[in-house]
Amino acid sequence: MRIGIVCYPTFGGSGVVATELGLEMANEGHSVHFISYSQPVRLDPYAANVYYHEVAVSDYPLFDYSPYELVLTSKLVSVVKNEGLDILHVHYAIPHASAAYMAKKILETEGIYIPIVCTLHGTDITLLGKDASFEPVITFAINNSDAVTAVSESLKKDTLQFFNINREIKVIPNFIDNRYFEKFKPNGIRERYLPDGERLVMHLSNFRKVKRVQDVVSVFAKIIEEVPSQLLMIGDGPERNNVEKMCRDLGICNRIHFLGKTKKIEQFLVNADLFILPSETESFGLSALEAMAAGVPVISTNTGGLPEVNVDGFSGYLSDVGDIDSMSRNAISILKTDSELEKFKANARVQAMKFDLPKILPQYVELYESLILPLV
Repeated sequence: MRIGIVCYPTFGGSGVVATELGLEMANEGHSVHFISYSQPVRLDPYAANVYYHEVAVSDYPLFDYSPYELVLTSKLVSVVKNEGLDILHVHYAIPHASAAYMAKKILETEGIYIPIVCTLHGTDITLLGKDASFEPVITFAINNSDAVTAVSESLKKDTLQFFNINREIKVIPNFIDNRYFEKFKPNGIRERYLPDGERLVMHLSNFRKVKRVQDVVSVFAKIIEEVPSQLLMIGDGPERNNVEKMCRDLGICNRIHFLGKTKKIEQFLVNADLFILPSETESFGLSALEAMAAGVPVISTNTGGLPEVNVDGFSGYLSDVGDIDSMSRNAISILKTDSELEKFKANARVQAMKFDLPKILPQYVELYESLILPLV
């Protein structure tokens, strides 16, 4: 198959999953073409059967804002024609699915038919979906895709609630490649940050308000009252300054380390004892799954798709949004003894295996073939 993948190139879960899916399809011998405004952060440009097409947006005096969707549409038309693509897999309804639909209609005037798979990841539904100005476009883009997938049952439910959808939405969860995580072993991170053999707690996000990063610090402040620990904060974003001030106000900056953005999160995760994800909403919770694949139990909220990923009392614990006491109490119960910690670490790996790539990839292959084969 010749597959076009349209995604955001950033550190977000949608870009990561889209990239990993494409790389694995390329590894299986398919020709995979990534189309975005910048090279995806997880993309290996040296991988066989992988191609990257940049959507270059120029500034025009006529427009106050660059018309990215129109430029993307033209790029899709070009790539489909010149590379002979069989299918387009777009991640996010807008602007990707809407641009793909316009490209599809342009190509039909030239006798070329291209099926579209649209994968919903969350923000286009849970945030944009609540904005009435976007609703007609999102509804149209979803209903006019040839197949639609969502990364969790929770996201599927939200989509059907917010939009007037007249087509099937197939749930195909996010995934991780456990073979990849098995390559990483504890390295010098613990020695660097745990001078006295403390526990290592970790958080990873884009530091937006929805991630409730201050709650991470509040939970950690209670943890260190009973369990000597250090906290690594990975990522960056608009809430970082507020969180750093909070650390100073609490007088615990010596125990909290801000590492910024990194592509090598696995090298940190394999050293961690606990992962905290107190988000207000998560359509899936890919960072929690990556933590579990590294053998790290998760303290998370019970919102969105998180209960589908993190099993309460097994791979970690679930709490209501904002319930600092519950999250800290559960965290302490895991960290307090070696035996309890090792039990939860083992359980986390078992839970992660349910989302292993070899179990998820065939679902996408079957979906692609169902749309392509009738055309051959």
